[in-house]
Amino acid sequence: MRKILFIIGLVAIVSCKSDKKENKEEESYVIPSSEKSSETSPLTESIKRGKAIYSDLCVTCHLPTGKGIPGTYPPLDGSNWLTEKRTESIRGVKYGMQGPIEVNGEKYDNIMTPMGLSDQEVADAMNYAMNSWSNNIEEMVTAEEVSAVKEKE
Repeated sequence: MRKILFIIGLVAIVSCKSDKKENKEEESYVIPSSEKSSETSPLTESIKRGKAIYSDLCVTCHLPTGKGIPGTYPPLDGSNWLTEKRTESIRGVKYGMQGPIEVNGEKYDNIMTPMGLSDQEVADAMNYAMNSWSNNIEEMVTAEEVSAVKEKE
């Protein structure tokens, strides 16, 4: 009898886990065309590290899809802020942001708190966001570039 209960419990657990995988929205990143021949390129490695940072710190507001929450948290997927305001994007991740901004024609006025990330972690998170979903910004953000970005006074 115990064996039967154990098997039923095991089947229930396995089937629950497989359902979750099927229903979970796919989160993906693009391997830039210039990096496709080398899976261990600096950009690809940065993107992998950035995915872990994004999953820990950014996903709550910007969602696994990078689409954000309209009117509250701006999208990162297809974001003109990332493509047109690179320095401001880095500054926001590094130091946090507050006050009005406009992303893809929609206004946002919220607070993004500083995450306490190192310059390398900021670069990795940026590289992930800039090469995920529909984004494909191949110019890699480096720790040196992040270091050069100073907080607004």
